[in-house]
Amino acid sequence: MENKNQKRNTDPQKISAEKLNSRLALVGVIALVEAFIKTGQIVPGII
Repeated sequence: MENKNQKRNTDPQKISAEKLNSRLALVGVIALVEAFIKTGQIVPGII
């Protein structure tokens, strides 16, 4: 049976890249909601 307390060696660059990716995704979601509130269109300019 494997040791459940064993830590993985995670690259610090991957952790910071994932944090940046999640923050940029949240910025995109906020921009999408703001565009929907202002224009009433889900994708402004297309419909």
